[in-house]
Amino acid sequence: MSLRSTIRLLITATLLTIAAPATAAPRLGTNLSGPADWNTELPFVDVFHFSRAWISQKKNQPWGKGPALALDPNGYPTKLDPDCSAETPLCTIQGNHYPAGAYTVLYDGDGSLEFFNATILASSPNKLTIQPNPEKGGFFLRISQTNPQNYVRNIRVIMPGFQNSYTENPFHPAFLKRWQGMASLRFMDWMETNGSRISTWSQRPTPQHATFSERGVPLELMIDLANRLKADPWFCMPHLADDDYVSNFAQLVKAKLDPSLKVYVEYSNEVWNGQFPQSRYAGDQGQKLKFAEKPWEAAWKFTAHRSIQIFTIWEKVFAGEDRLVRVLPSQAANPYVSEQILGFNDAYKHADALAIAPYISCNVPLQGQLLSAAQVQTWTLNQILDYMQTQALSESIRWIQSQKKTADKYHLKLIAYEGGQHIVGIAGAQDNPTLSNLFLTANAHPRMGLIYQQHLNAWSAANADLFCHFSSVSSWSKWGSWGVYQYYDEDPAKSPKFMALMKWAKQQGQAVNLPQ
Repeated sequence: MSLRSTIRLLITATLLTIAAPATAAPRLGTNLSGPADWNTELPFVDVFHFSRAWISQKKNQPWGKGPALALDPNGYPTKLDPDCSAETPLCTIQGNHYPAGAYTVLYDGDGSLEFFNATILASSPNKLTIQPNPEKGGFFLRISQTNPQNYVRNIRVIMPGFQNSYTENPFHPAFLKRWQGMASLRFMDWMETNGSRISTWSQRPTPQHATFSERGVPLELMIDLANRLKADPWFCMPHLADDDYVSNFAQLVKAKLDPSLKVYVEYSNEVWNGQFPQSRYAGDQGQKLKFAEKPWEAAWKFTAHRSIQIFTIWEKVFAGEDRLVRVLPSQAANPYVSEQILGFNDAYKHADALAIAPYISCNVPLQGQLLSAAQVQTWTLNQILDYMQTQALSESIRWIQSQKKTADKYHLKLIAYEGGQHIVGIAGAQDNPTLSNLFLTANAHPRMGLIYQQHLNAWSAANADLFCHFSSVSSWSKWGSWGVYQYYDEDPAKSPKFMALMKWAKQQGQAVNLPQ
C-alpha cells in the first residue's frame, strides 16, 4: 500500500472516530430534596441541621415581630434584648412521620432552652433530653436566655438512638439504604441553587452553620455522602459565584472526594428558564456583553460563556478532564435552544454532555387552549392516566429522540438533569382541590409505575446516558408530587414510581436496594 493510501485511510478512520456518537451507559441517579424544616426525607440524624432561620420574638408583641437579631458568622444569636427570645421550628411534618422517642439536645455556651410540643425529660448543663409529639406535628426550640460573653451555640438535636454515633455517621441509615447504588446524586436543591445569593467562598455554608436551610448543605457533607454511596456527585455552581469560589470548591472536591468517582459540573440550574433569578441575571450579563439583544437569547449564550470559564477552572484544579463530566443544560422541548448553547463560542468542545429534563408533562392552567382546570377536573383517574400514557409520554419520548440527535451532532452524551412525571396545576389551577386530589391519586396509582417503566425503556432505547430523577422523598401537594414517595418511613415497595425506577436501575447493573 502506498504512503498516500495509508495516510488517506488514517484520516478516514480518524474522521469516523470523531463523528461517532458518544458511547452511552444508561444509569439512574437522583436529585435530593432540599434542606427545610418540612423536609420529609430526614437525611440527617441531627434534625437541627434543617431547622428554620431564627424567628425573633418579643413579649406582648405579635408573633415574629421581635427586634432584628445579632448573629455570629455561623448564624447563632449573640445576645437577646430584654423580654426577647429567638426560636425555630423543627420537623414541621404532619401525620406522625418523624421518629418518636427521646431526642438528645446538646449545645455550647451559657443560656436556657425551652421547647414547645416537646417534653423535657432530663436536664443537665449543656444537655437536655426531650420527647416531641410527632402526632401533633413539629416542635419548636427557643433560646430564652443567652450570655453575650458565652452565648448559646453549636446546637444539636439528635434523633433517638444516634447520640453516640452522630459525629461519625451523620446520615440516617434509612436514607443511605434508600439511595444505595445510585450512579449520581444531583445536589441542586441541597445547594439551594435557584436564586442563590452566594458569590464568594467566604459566604459558603460550613458544617458549623446553625442551619443548612438558608445557604444549603456544606460541601464537606455532600462529598462525604458521595463517598459513602460511591455515587458521582453533581454540583451546580451558583450563578453569582466568582472564579475564586469555583476554584476553592473544585480544590476541596479534589482533596476529599474518592478518586474513583467522577464529578458532574453544571452552571447553576435551568438558566434557560425565565422564572428563575439566575436566568434574568444571565440575560442581563449576556446583553452587557452584547451576545444578543433579546434577554432570553443573551441568557442562552451567557450560559455557554460562563460554563466554559467554570469548566476551565475545574480542569486546571483536576489537571485535566478525565474525572469531570462537563454539563451544558438546555430545554428538553426545544432543540433550537440546545443548538444556541452548544454552538456559541464552540462551547460543545469544552463539554461532555448535553443535559435536559424530559418530564412526562401535564401542566394544567386555570384557562388554556389545550388543557384547562375546568376540563381536566371532570376527568376520571383512568382518563388522566390515559393522557399521561398516550399524550405526555409520547411527547417526552419525541423530545428525547430529537435531543439525542442534537447531542450526537456535537458528539456529546445525552443526560437528564431531571425527569419523571410533571402533573401539576399552574397559573391559578393549583388552588383547585378537585384537580389536586386527582393528581395526587394518579401519582400513587400502579399505572404510574408502568408509565415510568415505558419512559425509562425509551431512554435506554435512545442510547442516552445518566437519568437523574426529580426528586428523592418529599411530600405531595397542590404544588406537585415530585417525590418518589412522601415520607422517610413509608414502605417503598408500595410506591409505583420508586419501584419502577429501582427495577430499571437493577436492569442496568446498579447495586440498588430493591424492596421485595
